[in-house]
Amino acid sequence: MSHHPDVCFSFMDSLYDTDFYTWTLEQARLLREGQLSVLDIEHLAEEIEDMGKNWERALDSQLERLLAHLLKWRYQPEERAKREHSWKASIEDARERIEDLLVKNPGLQPHLAEIFPKAYLRGCRWAVSETNLPNSTFPQECPWTLDQGS
Repeated sequence: MSHHPDVCFSFMDSLYDTDFYTWTLEQARLLREGQLSVLDIEHLAEEIEDMGKNWERALDSQLERLLAHLLKWRYQPEERAKREHSWKASIEDARERIEDLLVKNPGLQPHLAEIFPKAYLRGCRWAVSETNLPNSTFPQECPWTLDQGS
């Protein structure tokens, strides 16, 4: 492989698009060797941002799961008796995962206020599809605060 910058970037762009796995290994090698001038900086920056967004999506997903199960718990008492153990387990698991995500990634904390209402709406859709209850059964606004929900 030539180390001429234009040739390297062209090769890296192509590799990024055609063999992402090999591209990641090559970028790691270049970083470790200190060959910073030949790194695919634009794609590396994009991938690092995406890694952070993945943690935000994980938090969002766990909030959605938690809120859906809390809704089912509150608004389907006849099913609660049959599914109490699995619903409780899911609620506790989601709470633990949310706590773990926030402990390991404290930078997510400021995004909770933005994520929470959207997760509630998706949690409502989830609860509607699993309970066959009409959407109007569930409050338009989340009945729990962030501290109560998580």
